[in-house]
Amino acid sequence: MSEGRTPSGVVAGDDGIVRCWWCVGDPLLQRYHDLEWGRPLGDDPKIFEKLCLEGFQSGLSWLTILRKRDNFRKAFKSFDIPTVAHFNTRSVERLMLDAGIVRNRAKIEATIGNARRCMTLVEELGSLATYVWSFEPDGNARPKRLDRATLMEVTTSEAATAMSRDLKKRGWSFVGPTNVYSAMQSIGLVNDHLSDCVFRDEVERARTSFRRRLAGG
Repeated sequence: MSEGRTPSGVVAGDDGIVRCWWCVGDPLLQRYHDLEWGRPLGDDPKIFEKLCLEGFQSGLSWLTILRKRDNFRKAFKSFDIPTVAHFNTRSVERLMLDAGIVRNRAKIEATIGNARRCMTLVEELGSLATYVWSFEPDGNARPKRLDRATLMEVTTSEAATAMSRDLKKRGWSFVGPTNVYSAMQSIGLVNDHLSDCVFRDEVERARTSFRRRLAGG
């Protein structure tokens, strides 16, 4: 067990605040944990960004993506969905020369293709937020207490599998169940802060007060 880690999986940082073990030790990762992870999002470009970056993260660490996130935002025009949907072959070649992002042609092309598919989805449902929040799992099906061992076993869920399957039917790429579940954690569809993390209750209050946009609402 690492120094400072309790059996539940939380660690006290240098500031004395008790957090989930995975973020302690790197300031960038810690800020992401404290200020973003699990907090509900209703903004389409931000949701699209999370889905895209999870695709780019495949095979890499999330910290690698965080370190490049500002570059990703610049390269993909703040993940504005209509703008990315109009990227073309020259855009792909430009991005392949951009050392500030992950230069993977398949992932770049998938991001552009997903933006085009997202335009169709928005035309159908009104917003990407409406779509993703329709997959929010029933809170009663979630673990009553979340420790490190429990969280390590949760790499996907029935809801994430259902969203992944539906996105693939719609023509999206790099949206496997694990990628989708990670995005759900980040977007706030689930609160996976450990039970003893001081941010868990704060995030849950944010989720409770968040106004979900549902189809037909």
